Amino acid sequence: MRIETSAGPAEIELDEVADPAFLLVMTHGSGGGVDAKDILTVRDSALAAGAAVARVVQPYRVAGRRAPGNAVTQDQAWVEIVTALRDRFPGVSLVQGGRSNGARVACRTAVELGARGVIALSFPLHPPGKPEKSRRDELVSVGDAQVVVINGGSDPFGIPDPADAAEVRVIPKQPHSFRTGFDVIAATVQPWFGRWS
Repeated sequence: MRIETSAGPAEIELDEVADPAFLLVMTHGSGGGVDAKDILTVRDSALAAGAAVARVVQPYRVAGRRAPGNAVTQDQAWVEIVTALRDRFPGVSLVQGGRSNGARVACRTAVELGARGVIALSFPLHPPGKPEKSRRDELVSVGDAQVVVINGGSDPFGIPDPADAAEVRVIPKQPHSFRTGFDVIAATVQPWFGRWS
C-alpha cells in the first residue's frame, strides 16, 4: 500500500492478521530496504506473536535517494505514516523500530506516537571513528517506551551502553549489517513482543 506524506509517498509492505495483538511498524537504514534479513527476522517473530506488521519504505527511498536528509522532515513523515497505520488498527499497542537510521527515527518519535516499545537494530551510536558525536540522546529520548537494541560486536558505529536501554544484545563479530546471528535476533525480540502485546 502507499501512504501520502508531507515528504512524498511512502510504500508499505503490510502483513495483516485478524484481531492483532499489537502493531509493529519497522523501517530500513539510510540506503537499505525493508527486505534486509534482520528486519524480516523481526517481522516473522512479530507475526508469530500475533502482530500486524508494516514494513515502511520511507519517502526519500521511494524517491530514489540514499540519504534521509533533514531529520525533522523525516520524523514528520514517519509520524504521518504511523498515524495512518494506527487508524487502520485502532486500539492496539504500537511497537516501532528499524535498523540503523530507521532505529534513530523510531527512538526520536516514540514519545509523540505513544509507542510501548522500540526495536533498534544496529543503532548507530556515533559516526565511525567519531565517538565524540554521540547519538545517545536519541536512544534515551523514548519516554516510557522500552528500547531493545541489537548490535554487532564489530559495529564501527559503536554499541550503546546497556544502561541506556531495556536490553542491549551484542552479536559477537558482526558488523553494522548482520551476516549471521538471526536466531539471536529472534530469541531476543520474542519475549519482548509477549510483554508488549
